[in-house]
Amino acid sequence: MTEVRPPLWEREREVDAVARAVEALRADQSSSGSLLVIRGEAGFGKTALLAEIRRLAEAAGCTVWSARGGETLRSVPFNVVRHLLQPALVSLMPEETREYLGDWYDIAGPALGLTDPADRRADPQGVTDGLVAAVRRLARRDWPLVLMIDDAHWADQETLRWLAAFAERLDDLSVLVVVARRPGEVTGESARLLDAIAATAGHPDTTLSALTPDATAGLTRATLGDHADAPFCREVWAVTGGNPYETVELLAKVRDSALEPSEGSAVELRDLNRAARGGGLVARLEELGIDATRFAWAAAILGTGISVDLVAQLATLGRDSATRCAELLRSARILTAPDPVNPQAGGGDLEFVHPLIATAVYDSIPPALCTAMHGIAAQVVTESGLGAAAASRHLLQVHPDDDEELVEQLREAARDHLAVGAPDAARRCLDRALLEPPPPEVHPHVLYELGCATLLTAPAKTIDHLQSALAMPGLEGDQRVDAVIRLSQALLHNNQLEEAVRTVETEAARHDAGPARMRLQAVQYMWEGIHAGEASSPGRSERLAALARPCTGRDNAERALLILRGFDAMTHGENAEEIVEVCDRALVNGRLAPGLGWTDNEWGVELPLMLASSYAYTDRLDRAESLFSEALRAYETAGWSGGHLALAHAYVGLAHRRRGRLREAETSLHDSLRIAERVGRGLPLYWSATCNLVDTLLARGHVEEAWSIAEQYGFAPPYPSTIVLPDPRSVRGRLLLAVGRTKDAVNELEAAEKAAAVRGHHNPVVVPWAVDLTRALAGEDPVRAAQLATDVRRHAERLGTDTAIGEALRCAAALETGQRAVRLAEQAVAYLESSPCQYEHAAARVEYGVLSRSVSELNRGLALARSCGADGLVAQARAALETGHGLR
Repeated sequence: MTEVRPPLWEREREVDAVARAVEALRADQSSSGSLLVIRGEAGFGKTALLAEIRRLAEAAGCTVWSARGGETLRSVPFNVVRHLLQPALVSLMPEETREYLGDWYDIAGPALGLTDPADRRADPQGVTDGLVAAVRRLARRDWPLVLMIDDAHWADQETLRWLAAFAERLDDLSVLVVVARRPGEVTGESARLLDAIAATAGHPDTTLSALTPDATAGLTRATLGDHADAPFCREVWAVTGGNPYETVELLAKVRDSALEPSEGSAVELRDLNRAARGGGLVARLEELGIDATRFAWAAAILGTGISVDLVAQLATLGRDSATRCAELLRSARILTAPDPVNPQAGGGDLEFVHPLIATAVYDSIPPALCTAMHGIAAQVVTESGLGAAAASRHLLQVHPDDDEELVEQLREAARDHLAVGAPDAARRCLDRALLEPPPPEVHPHVLYELGCATLLTAPAKTIDHLQSALAMPGLEGDQRVDAVIRLSQALLHNNQLEEAVRTVETEAARHDAGPARMRLQAVQYMWEGIHAGEASSPGRSERLAALARPCTGRDNAERALLILRGFDAMTHGENAEEIVEVCDRALVNGRLAPGLGWTDNEWGVELPLMLASSYAYTDRLDRAESLFSEALRAYETAGWSGGHLALAHAYVGLAHRRRGRLREAETSLHDSLRIAERVGRGLPLYWSATCNLVDTLLARGHVEEAWSIAEQYGFAPPYPSTIVLPDPRSVRGRLLLAVGRTKDAVNELEAAEKAAAVRGHHNPVVVPWAVDLTRALAGEDPVRAAQLATDVRRHAERLGTDTAIGEALRCAAALETGQRAVRLAEQAVAYLESSPCQYEHAAARVEYGVLSRSVSELNRGLALARSCGADGLVAQARAALETGHGLR
């Protein structure tokens, strides 16, 4: 039998499993990591088992980092992960820490308390990814490493979010992660994250069971002596139900009371057991005196960082009295000195012997006194220089009392939480501030701040908060305009696009001509411009053109109107040279103006995306690619790893696709789809990633993979209410043609035709339905096919880009035979040779080589196709060359 300490009776199987995991960890630094999840009811020995894991791991030469959740600390963001990393961070000099964390220092550093946050809000997903990267880098330094988190059911949400992301990355990092938790206990997002963590383990959780009667008898005799008789041992088991913690505590009471462990004394065990738990524990605490009771209460309020001096302040005790109380509580096995190898979060001189005792003591505090003590604790924490965020967990417990100062403290704490990437913590502070309530002149500002904190996480709640704020007097000037625009954004994210448009339109009508009105009008046109549904309001394009015509780009409102005008003209297929001229006026020295950048919040990401897309579809790919690459760099530097980064990868992929760099496009789009999947399906960014990936795979000739992606990620109707580039109906129609479902393809392409006609979207490169529909109808309806080809040519010549005209000529050549087909194909090659779109150029070369039976043209097409990664074109050119029939 494995030799363990008494609380680990009947844990041989669990200890052996850990020993095997530790041995596997030490064997090979390049091996995958592993995750063990230990479940057990309160008192079933999770903490004792973790202590044995630490002993085994350290004996085997492993480094061990550990931390534990706290019942009263769940509202403190990043609390557990901070203390998990303390051993590693304390051992490093500040400059070493910056070197180890590299680019992630400024992103993860504020969450870990290493550095002050930046001026702008941190992206929560970026902070999570930064923490994952930070731990991975530190883990490689300290291999072999074991990470242990006890009481994970009480860990803060931000730590659980990091742990879920970290657990997914253990395939290429040799670390052993051990998580101990109670079953049940939590609900909502924390429960979901705990389930996600467990799912990555790849095997069932270890569930601790109660001790059997035989194990209880063995533990009793090991503690009290071999003379403990069988009836006494059976009663110990009956009284405790085999709960290891209760058994150990009961036996300690038996030993302290010098009770004889015999059948005659067994009747006293139930009274002793009651004294060690719940109400009995509280009664025992009261017997120690009022000062000791207040000391224990104050310690429970603090929960962490329990020092005699701090508790003395909170309990209003003198230093000598507090020291005496601490000794009494240690003697009564209520408090103890921290374990030097496994300290609780926050340090301090004392900790509770067991979380069950801490819970019982906290629950025994009279409600009114508990509230008051939290208020004093907030003051003590604030005066100690730890800041509003650290005090906020206490402020949340204070009863509402029209306290203006408390409202301001909570608002400050919310700003601090947002700055480190903890919007849920900020929301809790602002929700509590509303209950105070704030003074009338402050109330709308709190609602506004709450709406900003929940903008992307809870659009429906954001709508309520901002609408209430705007209905009150108090929000004026730029802040009111900003609130209206944020409300429209929330309505957009909540799939209420028409109301979003009406909201900014109504507010614009309240303002006289000037920057505020122009900004609101620009946002109105922006939402209308990205709507993919029914037709826009009559004369919208003409009004937008009239507004933008006199604009010189002197401020961001004018620049926004110019970008919107350029995008509108691009989607409608107006003259490309004029579109580019309008877009260029929106730049400052060829760059995005301050305030319109990728990470600026005032206007959002939509405008720079519209600008870059306008360049992309007017053959100015150098400018588009520069802007998309700038977006990727900006988001990676700022640590924005959520939806913004997914969009950046998608549009970088679009730029590669337009250039004809299909392999690079596929890589970027897979990255985009991976991030978009994490953010959530159904969002416009998800469609952008999926649509462009399917389009790229079709261009590569990887039809089966394109179909698989479409099936896996739901690339099918219904389509999103916002514009996706390129048009998803057109891409899906092309996909259906590629897999041989011609009838379905024709239906899809005709639906694309109708949707484009309603919106007036006639750019044949953005909405390429007509080219594919022409080819699909060539055999069964040549008259309609010819008319479509003529329309494509007319729209292409109106746009005037080499790509559009070349593609129109390819389409026309597909309907012809003989020398006319050859001449049209040759003209297509001439245009596309001047185009920056190399895949289309390669396709035109191959088609011209086949039609003209030219070996040289086929070889040129083959070389271009290879450089693009267009495997389907390569196969087509090779087949023509290998057949050799009629080639010259």
